[in-house]
Amino acid sequence: MEREPGAAGVRRALGRRLEAVLASRSEANAVFDILAVLQSEDQEEIQEAVRTCSRLFGALLERGELFVGQLPSEEMVMTGSQGATRKYKVWMRHRYHSCCNRLGELLGHPSFQVKELALSALLKFVQLEGAHPLEKSKWEGNYLFPRELFKLVVGGLLSPEEDQSLLLSQFREYLDYDDTRYHTMQAAVDAVARVTGQHPEVPPAFWNNAFTLLSAVSLPRREPTVSSFYVKRAELWDTWKVAHLKLPLSLYKKVLLIVHDAILPQLAQPTLMIDFLTRACDLGGALSLLALNGLFILIHKHNLEYPDFYRKLYGLLDPSVFHVKYRARFFHLADLFLSSSHLPAYLVAAFAKRLARLALTAPPEALLMVLPFICNLLRRHPACRVLVHRPHGPELDADPYDPGEEDPAQSRALESSLWELQALQRHYHPEVSKAASVINQALSMPEVSIAPLLELTAYEIFERDLKKKGPEPVPLEFIPAQGLLGRPGELCAQHFTLS
Repeated sequence: MEREPGAAGVRRALGRRLEAVLASRSEANAVFDILAVLQSEDQEEIQEAVRTCSRLFGALLERGELFVGQLPSEEMVMTGSQGATRKYKVWMRHRYHSCCNRLGELLGHPSFQVKELALSALLKFVQLEGAHPLEKSKWEGNYLFPRELFKLVVGGLLSPEEDQSLLLSQFREYLDYDDTRYHTMQAAVDAVARVTGQHPEVPPAFWNNAFTLLSAVSLPRREPTVSSFYVKRAELWDTWKVAHLKLPLSLYKKVLLIVHDAILPQLAQPTLMIDFLTRACDLGGALSLLALNGLFILIHKHNLEYPDFYRKLYGLLDPSVFHVKYRARFFHLADLFLSSSHLPAYLVAAFAKRLARLALTAPPEALLMVLPFICNLLRRHPACRVLVHRPHGPELDADPYDPGEEDPAQSRALESSLWELQALQRHYHPEVSKAASVINQALSMPEVSIAPLLELTAYEIFERDLKKKGPEPVPLEFIPAQGLLGRPGELCAQHFTLS
């Protein structure tokens, strides 16, 4: 194609070829000239070519001038005896296929303007293919969403080579539609399977793109009324499954932080997440804590049987729990997990005893939260109060509690006592000493809310201590002054009399 110099010249040249192709089938070969500009190295020329392809194939889709059905080989059709119209439609459908593939490649172009135009053109084709399907319907009213084309779009967004967060932010507006949300989930599963199969070690850029995309999918919290569609439809199939993946640790944490309120409520079968959550729970540390939240929901709301749940939670109680980033979340969840009055006394006693033992070396800011936590356990479970008051029990020469036992049922905590709380009554910090002294009186029935104490820091305690008012001045003269004008003899007599 002979081009006039400059972007304006390219635009005019492409416009002439576009009009020629749309005006007469005899000018169909001009499509090659348009597609050739898509391969240009000039950014502005590529943008003009994308716009032209969008107009060209958009018009051909609306006219019904692309072959419908399983696309046969171009060579077989062109050398066969089929009619000219069929040959034209098959040939043009192949050119459309080439155009879409190139637009998919341009989603990875260095220029964001080119990426944005390519994305817009592809999504326009998705909508037009939905209205004018390129595959034959199996039955009347069958919903024909252009899955393959949409998979090409999602595959380009989930690039393993570069960060696509900016382009994904442009794609987010299309996730307002029910059908694109549904098919985004399906296409993302396929993309993950393909990339993980191709790369022994998946690049971090891919996982970050996948997380950015899937976290933008906002599903309805109540039974949805499916009514908003990007591609017009007759009926929607809504059977899809969540893939279970082995993710990088950093992404594991991000997923686990939202799984309990943004993922599980949306699943038709939440129990599909059991393997994922139990695998995360076995990894230990913060991942175990975050996974236990999801498992608790499955146990509480979906009748999941997971007998090791409280054993896993018990195993997370070690000295580091007072210093981890998720300390506040851990004790908030632990308080929730231990809130049922139907838990056996030996189990609650094991948690109270383990926490009391750890409290001996905990910092003050943690103690001010842990001590009310332990007292709340005793309030909820009166059978555990023998830990602080056993009037007819034997005197103990040694503590029977076994801190090294992993099974709370075998720890013998209920045979022990919370002597650690009595020791903490001599703590150097007066507020800790006061909190530990609560067990010296009968425990009040209303629980103490630990919510304000969960994120208490050493700095806040220090600042609070600085703001405390000092005691009133102590009088240094034990005999009150009688006045400035009193006679010295009278004062001496008073001294003599009082002494």
